[in-house]
Amino acid sequence: MKNSFAQVARRVSESLQSAPSTMVVRNAVKLDAKGERPHSWLYSRDGKIRAVGTHDEDLETALEECGDSLESVEMIDADGALMVPGFIDIHSHGGWGVSFDDGEDAIGIARAAHAVHGTTRQVLSLITNPLETMCSNLRQVKAATEAREDVLGSHLEGPFLALSRKGAHDPECLKAPQPEYVDKLLEAADGSLRQITLAPELDGGFGAIRRLANAGVKPAIGHSDMDYDQARAAIDAGATILTHIFNAMNGLHHRAPGPIPAVLEDPRVSVEIINDGFHVQDPVVRLAAELFASRLMFVTDSMSATGCPDGGYKLGALDVVVKDGHARLVSNGAIAGSTLTLDVAFNRAVTVLGMSPVVAIRAATLNPAHALGLDRPNGITRAPLGLLSPGFAADIVLLAPQSLDVQSVWCAGRKLA
Repeated sequence: MKNSFAQVARRVSESLQSAPSTMVVRNAVKLDAKGERPHSWLYSRDGKIRAVGTHDEDLETALEECGDSLESVEMIDADGALMVPGFIDIHSHGGWGVSFDDGEDAIGIARAAHAVHGTTRQVLSLITNPLETMCSNLRQVKAATEAREDVLGSHLEGPFLALSRKGAHDPECLKAPQPEYVDKLLEAADGSLRQITLAPELDGGFGAIRRLANAGVKPAIGHSDMDYDQARAAIDAGATILTHIFNAMNGLHHRAPGPIPAVLEDPRVSVEIINDGFHVQDPVVRLAAELFASRLMFVTDSMSATGCPDGGYKLGALDVVVKDGHARLVSNGAIAGSTLTLDVAFNRAVTVLGMSPVVAIRAATLNPAHALGLDRPNGITRAPLGLLSPGFAADIVLLAPQSLDVQSVWCAGRKLA
C-alpha cells in the first residue's frame, strides 16, 4: 500500500511540474459560490480560466480571441458532471500514513492523498512539537510552498494553546506566546506562515495576535478557554479565523456566552468547521451553516490515518488509535483530528444535511480562499482561487452528478487525478 501511495504521489508531483493544458470542459453543470448553471463550458489556458459560458458560439469567440480553435484545444466532455472549483483545505495535518511534519517525501504523499479527493490547494498544518522542531518543519513547508503550486503555506496549531483545551497536543510542548518565540517562528517560516491557532487569554496573547497580523499572518483563535470579552478583544487585535468551531473552546451558555457569539457579531472572522458527523453533530452543523453561511469554511483537520485502515498511528509524539474511522489519543481518549476529506464534507453537507449546494461549495472553496486573501490578486498564488470565473486559477473538479464522487481534478490546468 505504501508503494502505491508513493507512486500516486510521484504522478501528482510530476503533473504539477508539467505545462498546463489548453482545454475546454463542456457539457457540465457549473457550480460555484455564484450559483448553479447547467449546459456550461469552461475554457482554460496557461493555468487560468479564460472564459465560461453556456452557448457554443460564445465559446468559439473566446477561443478565437486567444488564437485557439475547437480543433487546437483538448476537449473534455463532462457528460453532465458537476463542475466545481478545486477544494481548498486550510487545516489538515496529513494523510496516507504520514503527516506534513514528516519531511519532503511525506508532504508529497499526504498532498496526493487529498488531491485525488479534489483538494487542489492546501495549507499544511503543523502539530505542536518542541519549538526547534516546529521551526524545522516550517522551513520544510517553506521549501514545499516554493516548489509546489498546490501548497499554500503553513498553519501552526500551537504551541500557544491553553493547557485546559489542548485536545491532542503534547502538553510538554505548550508555551505562552512570548515575543521571542513568535519572532523565531516567523523567521523560520520566512513569509510562508499563513495562519496560527492560539489561545488569546495566555500571557502575551493579544500582543502576539497584533505582531502576527502585522507580519501578514492570519491569527486564528482556538484551543482556548477564552470568554466572550476576550474573544472580542482578540478580534479587535487582529484575529480573523475561528479554529474548528465548537471544538476545544467554551460552548454557548446563556449566562456565559463564550467566543461563538462574539464571532457571530463580527463579519471580519471566518469560521472553520469539521463536517464529519463526529466532531460536531449534524443539527449543530446545520445551525452553524445558518449562522455563518457567508463565512463558514469546511476543514478536515485530517491526520495521517486519512485514507488508511483502522489501527495505531502517531500525531506528533502522541499515540493515536483509529477505530471506525475516528481518531483518539491512546492516553486519554481525546479526539485526535479526523480522517475526513473535503469531497466527503461537501457531499454530506448536500446529501445528509440538506444544505444548498451553493452554500456547501462556497464553504469548501471561496470562503477559505477569502479567509487567506486568495480570492483576489495576491502575492501567494499566480491567480485568484475559489471561483470558476475568468481570471481565476484553472482549479477544476468534476463530480459525478448523483453520487458526487470525484471524477477528475485539475490544479492550475494540470491534471492531478
